[in-house]
Amino acid sequence: MPTPHISAAEGDIAEAVLLPGDPLRAQYIAGTFFDQPREVTAVRNMLGFTGTYRDMPVTVMGTGMGIPSASIYITELVRFYGAKRLVRVGSCGGISTDVHLRDIVLAVGACTESGVNRERYHGWDFAATADLDLLIAAKGAATAAGLEVHTGNVHSSDSFYNPASDALETWQRMNVLAVEMEAAGLYGIAHEERVRALTVLTVSDHIVSQEETTSDERERTFDDMVTVALEALLADRSS
Repeated sequence: MPTPHISAAEGDIAEAVLLPGDPLRAQYIAGTFFDQPREVTAVRNMLGFTGTYRDMPVTVMGTGMGIPSASIYITELVRFYGAKRLVRVGSCGGISTDVHLRDIVLAVGACTESGVNRERYHGWDFAATADLDLLIAAKGAATAAGLEVHTGNVHSSDSFYNPASDALETWQRMNVLAVEMEAAGLYGIAHEERVRALTVLTVSDHIVSQEETTSDERERTFDDMVTVALEALLADRSS
């Protein structure tokens, strides 16, 4: 049942899906964490792989950058391939001074200047929120692993180079923890399609302090984030 953007056959996609932005990170996750991974799609080099994690079938697929790109893949995964539990795993820029480099952020909700959810919700403001059970499972997995974790709102920006000069001040005033580019779109689709979603992020840089992680540090902390996401899916499946 190929779609315009996914070439996987029927049965190739698991109901549990990890969603990194970078397709090469999808390849890395599959090779590092999955047993018997196999490539199931590569349209436009947006790679997707399916395997198992501790006997749980799971798929990982890139989404590209930004809500428009991610929304295409998420919608097709849900509508045409039966994905039911979707977890975005990606990097973010820290905003709150309580959030530090390499910390993990669990996005309870996603604020945005994007209009995609207003289009879904009759022009009104929609509360783009995570699935509670997945959120609780991820918090438990992070705590069990001894990882620093924060729960709260993030901002999903349509612009990597944000032209609003007072954006940072606004985010800080409203206690937004970090900024990224896809969570609000994922959550809007999840609510509309009656599936479950969560966003798990690693703080790769901090907008206020101007600190940045090295490439080696990003690789190590990225692994921690993926482990939290996979363990959350596993615990949720068993509950």
